[in-house]
Amino acid sequence: MDVRHLELLRELAVRGTLAAVAEATHRTPSALSQQLRTAERDLGVTLVEPVGRGLRLTAEGQLLADAADEVCRAHAQVQARLDAARGEPRGRVSIGTLPSAGEALLPDLVDALAGSAIDLSLDDFDLAEADFATRTLDADVVIAHSLRGDVPTGAERLTSRVLAREPIDVAVPARHPLADRARLTPDDLVGTTWIGVPEGYPFDTILLAVEALTGQPLRRTQRLRDNALIRSLVARGVGLALLPRFTTPSDEQVVLRPLDGVPARRAVVALCRPDRYARLAVRTVVDELERIGARLS
Repeated sequence: MDVRHLELLRELAVRGTLAAVAEATHRTPSALSQQLRTAERDLGVTLVEPVGRGLRLTAEGQLLADAADEVCRAHAQVQARLDAARGEPRGRVSIGTLPSAGEALLPDLVDALAGSAIDLSLDDFDLAEADFATRTLDADVVIAHSLRGDVPTGAERLTSRVLAREPIDVAVPARHPLADRARLTPDDLVGTTWIGVPEGYPFDTILLAVEALTGQPLRRTQRLRDNALIRSLVARGVGLALLPRFTTPSDEQVVLRPLDGVPARRAVVALCRPDRYARLAVRTVVDELERIGARLS
């Protein structure tokens, strides 16, 4: 049984289409189709079947896709024992992170691992909560966040470690009347204008909770992803915003105010596929991220 065949089936199970797998793995759909035919011939079972204009896994194909994590985890565990016998974790560990959490965590991580045998490869992206789990196919560790709980939506089958719990504050222009208040409540926000985030992004759930509690809609003049850009617009008086406490400075232009009465705290979480987490180097990185996060919290 070729492990590469199992990994292809896992990719197809998670990404959904052959085209998506081809784009993510820098191969052509025709090359992947050929690999599927080879896998079916070697294994003696039908692995995919047509549905509409695409493909889906058969029951046998899904069984083998589910087994990919188990097989790869066993391989990684053997490698981890070898690394431990050599005295230290080693190898490349790829990390994908949402920018605000990366800003808070990664500089200290780079410092902590300087001179070690672990080589870090870093990437950043800002996604809807449900999309972080898929990125674990591309990175050993994905630093995600959730305002719904300790496990982001869609990551229930992944290894998940909470790194920090971070308050999400209301960023207020320093000359705004609400800047004079030490803490804010949902009733204080009625009639205010906001620089929001795209629908489906975790911070938007806080504003939805405020609207549900007060029964009043909040005006979102823009929906943006970049926290630095959002903060700059708050400083110009364009509106209020929700921003993470650890990496958002207060100054003479923008002040942060805690929000009471609705859940306004996010879990910053490290996500890994179980087979990747079995690597000693990956576990070492996550352990260090947890230590850094504990200091922030």
